[in-house]
Amino acid sequence: MKSFLRWVGSKAKLLPTIREWLPPQFNRYHEPFVGSGALYFDLAPRDAVLSDANNRLTVTYGAIQRNVDAVLTPLRVYAEMYAKHGAAFYYHVRDKIDPDTMDNHELAAWFVFMNRTGFNGVYRVNGSGDYNVPAGKFANAPTVCDEERLRAAADALAPTIIVNSDFRATEERAQPGDLVYMDPPYVPTSESADFTAYTKGGFGLAQQIALRDMAVRLKRKGVHVLLSNSDTPRVRELYSAFELREIQRGGALNSDTEKRQKVTELLIR
Repeated sequence: MKSFLRWVGSKAKLLPTIREWLPPQFNRYHEPFVGSGALYFDLAPRDAVLSDANNRLTVTYGAIQRNVDAVLTPLRVYAEMYAKHGAAFYYHVRDKIDPDTMDNHELAAWFVFMNRTGFNGVYRVNGSGDYNVPAGKFANAPTVCDEERLRAAADALAPTIIVNSDFRATEERAQPGDLVYMDPPYVPTSESADFTAYTKGGFGLAQQIALRDMAVRLKRKGVHVLLSNSDTPRVRELYSAFELREIQRGGALNSDTEKRQKVTELLIR
């Protein structure tokens, strides 16, 4: 199945290539930067741990897993109001409503709404943790409340462990024979492309180095490791002891669709 979320840098279109680099067999599946979970939903593992440092994201996954109907009820209201008022309603919700005062199911509905109607599936916060993504521009109105897909997601998530945690916690959880797929915030390809504000603490070079070091230790432990990152000299230096594969995907962050050029990324194992 496909994810219920839009996500900048989603691996949905790269899944055939990624699958080629997966081990033929593995035990438990771990994804510590789950994002939209494109690979997870594609593989549909029956034993998995999904985690992320973004608490609002993991709350959303957990709420859909436990009671998707309770998420759908407020999400239908969001869909109705957006159909009537468009971007004006988006900005009202973004600027006037504090998601951290909501219960988990209301927060999940907020998260799905903002994701489906914001710019390009970007999730970004400022230093105070406030979501600050502009409204999306659509040739056709987006589907805010896709009940069929959300119910399918709830079924897929039913046996899965969902954790709000830093990526480092994966090292203790992963055991020999498990698979860990890591798709972190990318090393910027230029100063103007610096997008690391996924959580209010950011994800800079120190975190990239810690991630590389953890990947080394996991491999030595007998864990299957696969990572994605940008194709930059810094990344190639960090992972010089790993096997690298260049892959291309369409650019996504330029607001002018005609200026989005293909970019090269790296698969790392």
